[in-house]
Amino acid sequence: MRIGLSVFGSTYLMGLHPKSVRSRVTPRELFDRAAEAGVYGVELPSALLDGEDLSSLAQEAGERGMFINLATSGYDPQKLGQVLAVAGKVGAMTVRTVVGGAALGGDRRPMAGRWRPFLNDVLRGLKEAATAAEAEGVNLALENHQDLASEELLWLCETIDSPRFGITLDTGNPLATAEDPLEFAGKLAPYLKNVHLKDYWIYPSDEGYRLARCPIGQGVIDFPALFSLLNGIGREISMPVEIGAPETRHVRVLADDYWHEYPPRTAAQLAKVLRFVQSNARPAEEDWRTPHELGAPAEAVADYEQRQLADSFSYIVPLYKQFRP
Repeated sequence: MRIGLSVFGSTYLMGLHPKSVRSRVTPRELFDRAAEAGVYGVELPSALLDGEDLSSLAQEAGERGMFINLATSGYDPQKLGQVLAVAGKVGAMTVRTVVGGAALGGDRRPMAGRWRPFLNDVLRGLKEAATAAEAEGVNLALENHQDLASEELLWLCETIDSPRFGITLDTGNPLATAEDPLEFAGKLAPYLKNVHLKDYWIYPSDEGYRLARCPIGQGVIDFPALFSLLNGIGREISMPVEIGAPETRHVRVLADDYWHEYPPRTAAQLAKVLRFVQSNARPAEEDWRTPHELGAPAEAVADYEQRQLADSFSYIVPLYKQFRP
């Protein structure tokens, strides 16, 4: 396990959000931020490498003991092949991608009647891209981006059957597909290449529950248990800290038509998640909205992101060192 820093979740701070008034972070500045936090790698959009000297970046990362992960999106094999080629040149461990389909919060209703053909297209694209990943010696890791359930991710991994294809586990996102976070991680453990360390506060709603960003260690994820599980895998896994998005996610599991495109689930499975939500719920009188959602000035949002990052590293770095001194 190697802990790191992702730019996502602090996009105002990093100058990546359209409303941010800060300069866009550079790869070397991100190395500096990671070093200041006491972590050992970075995850950044592949577009941030445009115009950079890739061999020089690879050399600097090696000298500083930093891993590099690149983030992209989609399942088009040509596009993924281009990013994987860049990843090979910069010495990246992993290219993370997301496939979408569902609306955030695990809502598949916009894809009613089209989910299975969509998954088949995803399979074809990722299977071809996995061949390119093998040629480059770089991992291609599909994230559970509040879209695909564990059953579908397992099906993709088993069907593609490539040593260079696997999963980016976002530790908070299983809740968006109504799954227990640790159980989700355990099911996918054989295929994990990358882990986004993320936590959430939970707010019940009439239709289900909301997931609101929070500092790592202050929410609902059992990180000591998670680290124990990951430490037992016995292979190198990158683990960038990625605080949640500025928009709270609404998971409408109690809506009558929510489940039509999901794999079959038992009443016991749903009951387990609802017990998890109930036992971890925040007080009903709390405002679940983030400063971004409340319309705060851009600099105020950036400062809020900085505080949450600092609190996250204050918790997760000492915990990590208990497992990997």
